[in-house]
Parts: sequence; structure tokens; C-alpha cells
Amino acid sequence: MRTPFIAANWKMYKTVHETVAFIKEFRTLAKGLFDVEIVIAPPFTAVSPAADAAHASNIGIAGQDLHWEREGAFTGEVSAAMLKEAGAEYVIIGHSERRRLFGDTDETVNRKLGAAVQARLTPIVCIGETLEERDSNRTLDVLDRQIKNGLDGLTADQIAGLVIAYEPVWAIGTGRNATPDQARDAHAHIRGRVRQWFGGIAADQCHVIYGGSVKPDNIRELSSLEDVDGALVGGASLEIRSFLEIVSRSRAAAV
Repeated sequence: MRTPFIAANWKMYKTVHETVAFIKEFRTLAKGLFDVEIVIAPPFTAVSPAADAAHASNIGIAGQDLHWEREGAFTGEVSAAMLKEAGAEYVIIGHSERRRLFGDTDETVNRKLGAAVQARLTPIVCIGETLEERDSNRTLDVLDRQIKNGLDGLTADQIAGLVIAYEPVWAIGTGRNATPDQARDAHAHIRGRVRQWFGGIAADQCHVIYGGSVKPDNIRELSSLEDVDGALVGGASLEIRSFLEIVSRSRAAAV
């Protein structure tokens, strides 16, 4: 059975001071929760202090993005090696905001995945459809393309270690979220494609989590669905009690 996986994506919120204060308090409250994987992705400026604050706890730290090259003339970018050195264990790749606002494509997602895997960072790779794509009944075609092109060239063993976040773009920061039926169907399709294209072991071991206006009042229902292994949480992860409730309720639903 896969351990529930809950990741906080803080986006462009929280200073270093705010990050460290949050993690110090949160780790005390969550110290007994070893039956769920907890990850926090702070801004780049706070990755190293966050890793220090989370040291020897049950909290992992993630970068929110990376460049596929190890080094070079790429102003404003960070490499997998830099994230690793700063103390990150995970990295978010292909978030819908990166795709929509900063031009990430399936090809660049694939290159970033390769860099992350080579640096032994666990990728949290995001896929999902826009509202227009869902309304035109193209959701499954979009997911197929993003899985096939984004994960191209990875081995079954590498796929087994992935976290795949299904985030319907129309539910990011909108207050809307997929219905249980929509989430169940998308997650089942994703795991089915992983099984078909990469094998049973990869499909059984990789985490497939949901992202899209996740809150304490819907995480239990989402986590109880077959093939939903947890959540990628945005705004609701910025407040300690809210995030703690999400983590706790995801555990309860998985029992």
C-alpha cells in the first residue's frame, strides 16, 4: 500500500523568516505523523533555511522548479545540483502556472525530469487539462500526451519513484475542485497508462496525487478515492492549522 503523500506548494509566498517559523512550529505539531509523507516547497530563497529547520524531522523540502542544465548563462534559473546542495529532496516540475505563464512545455518538462532524476531529486511532475480542453472532452487525450511526452525516456524504476500530480488547470486557485467522479476517473486513467506504458511495478509504486483547491473540508473524500494517493496543496498550505488538518485527514482516509 502506498503511503499518503501531501505536498505544500507555497508559490511566491513567505519570507525566509516566515518559512523558518512555520516549519519549526509545524514540525512539533506533526512529529508523530510518520505514516504520511510531508513535503513543503518554499520559495527558492528559503530552500536552504527550510531544509535546516526541517532537519531530522518527517518533513521533506522541495524546489518549485529547476533548469535542465547543470550550469550556464541562464539568468534567474537554478539547477538540480543547486537545489540538492541547498537541502531539497524533491522538486515540482511542470506546474500549470509554469506552463501557462512561463512557457513550460512537455519537452522542457521531460528535460527537467531527466535533470532531477540524475541529481537524485524526487520529481513531483504536474499534468492536467484546461477548462476549454475539459469542455471539449479532450481531458484524457491531454493526459496521454503529457504522460507520453513528459515521461519519455525514463525507465520503469525511475517512474516507480515519481510523484505525478493531476491538477485540473481550471481548479488551480479558483476555489473550484474536481468532483470525486472526475478525480477518480482521471487518476485511474493516469495509473492505467503508467501500467500500460511502463509496467505494473511502476504503476503500483508511483504516487498519483490531486492538486486543485485542496482544503481541509475536501481532502478526506479525495484521499479515500482509489488511485488518489494524496494532494499537492496551494493556498490552504500557507496556514499551519489548515495544512496540519489536511495532513491528518489524508491519513485517516487512507486507513
